[in-house]
This record gives sequence, C-alpha cells and structure tokens, in this order.
Amino acid sequence: MLSPLQPSLRPVHPQTTPLCPRPARNPLCTRCQASGGQQAQDSPPERGNLFGRRELVAAAAALCAAAPSLPVAAIQGSTAGRLPGLGKPDASGYRIYTRPQGKSGGHGIGWTEIPTYSFRVPSGWNETPVSIADLGGTEIDVRFVNQEAGALQIVVAPVARFVDIDDNADVRIQDLGPPEKIISGFNPEIYGGPLNDDDVLSQETEEINGITYYRWELRPHHLVTATAFKNRVFLLGLTANGRQWRKHEPSLKEIAKSLQVPVASAG
Repeated sequence: MLSPLQPSLRPVHPQTTPLCPRPARNPLCTRCQASGGQQAQDSPPERGNLFGRRELVAAAAALCAAAPSLPVAAIQGSTAGRLPGLGKPDASGYRIYTRPQGKSGGHGIGWTEIPTYSFRVPSGWNETPVSIADLGGTEIDVRFVNQEAGALQIVVAPVARFVDIDDNADVRIQDLGPPEKIISGFNPEIYGGPLNDDDVLSQETEEINGITYYRWELRPHHLVTATAFKNRVFLLGLTANGRQWRKHEPSLKEIAKSLQVPVASAG
C-alpha cells in the first residue's frame, strides 16, 4: 500500500476584508465618515452597516437561484459511499445485505461497476461509513459493526492484484492461486502486517452454485471468507475480542460462511 504523501507547503489562509475599513482606506464607509472632525449624522452607522449586509445576502440568494440544478446520476465512482442494502429481518432474526448497484464504497473515481454480492448478519449489526480516505485502503467496500459482537469489513479488489489478466476476464478464485497465496495477499487489510503459519488455525475450501470459496480462521479471533467472480476478488473479514468471541462465536461463523456471489449473477 502506498504511504500517504506528506505535504511540506504551509496552508494558505485567505485574507478577509473587514465590513467597515478605516476612513483612510475607504472614506466612503458611512460608519467611519467624518465631517469637520465630527462623525457624519445623515446616515446612522448601524443602519448603513446592516444595509450593506442585506445587499450581500440578496446578491448571494440571486446567484443561487440562477445556478442550474444538476441531475444526480447513480453511477460508480460518483455516488455516496453508503446506499441502503440491508433487508428486513427474516424469521431467524438475520438480515441479508445485498450490495446496491452504483455504490462507491471507498474506491473513489475510476472503478468499473462491481458485481453484486451478499451476506447475512443478525439484527444489531449496523453499517458504518467508508470513504476513499479510509485507513484500510481504497478497496474497502463496506463496514459493519456490532459493539457487542465484533466488526466486519468487505474488501473488493481487482484480480490484477494477483495476476496479469484482462479487465473483462471472468475469473474464479482457484484461477488466482491456492488459499495460502490469497490470504497472504490480504495481510494489510486483515492483520496490518505479515501472517505467520501458526496464525492460521483452520482452512477449508467449499463450492456453492459453481463458485469456489476459501475460508480461514486466524489467530486470535479472525474469520475470513474469500471468492472471485468476473474481474473482482471479494473478501469478508470478521474480527472480535475475547469477550465478543466467547459470547458470539456461533453467529460470527455463520456470518463468515454467508458471503455469496448471487446465483443470478453467477449464471
């Protein structure tokens, strides 16, 4: 990941012009005018000052009214980072999050449209904002948090992160390499550093509707699921502290296994 640039230039503070300059600089200011050594009486100071402010407000309002309104287009890269994607609770209390079309996440401008994915979370998990300035990097697509259970993030990365391939390719995760290669490629997002062999507590591969998924449990309390579809790699990462893990381990594992590329998209 690239380190942020450290600017060396000092910020420039715009100079402000006082509403009523000194008489020597602006003899036309009614608040400061004097005649024969005495203040002018034909224009009350406060009234003249207020009149100038009213003119400024009226001019600003006229400019705003004259400006043309621009249509809002829900396209990738120009839409707000958060769009509603969480459904209503089902009979078991879980809600399905489906990535909204046009969501920008933290990717910024220039990304092509991302294939739809989904996962399930129990009630009580809430989406939190992400942006291009997210400390986790520009590939963070969405974050969810439950103060009692843990934190979740979805990373959506180009397959070019692993292989040199055409942008229009339709790739599966096994085409990019074994599980060891994939998990080590996401160390910055998961660990913020290198991953040792003894940090991997379990690893498995599963196929659902023709899509292969890699799953890991990592030390101390991390659950990760990854898959690939078209030109994107999708990674769901969950983390919890000791107390959260002891209380919510079953539901955390169910969330981790719920990541799917929808059947409609895969067909």
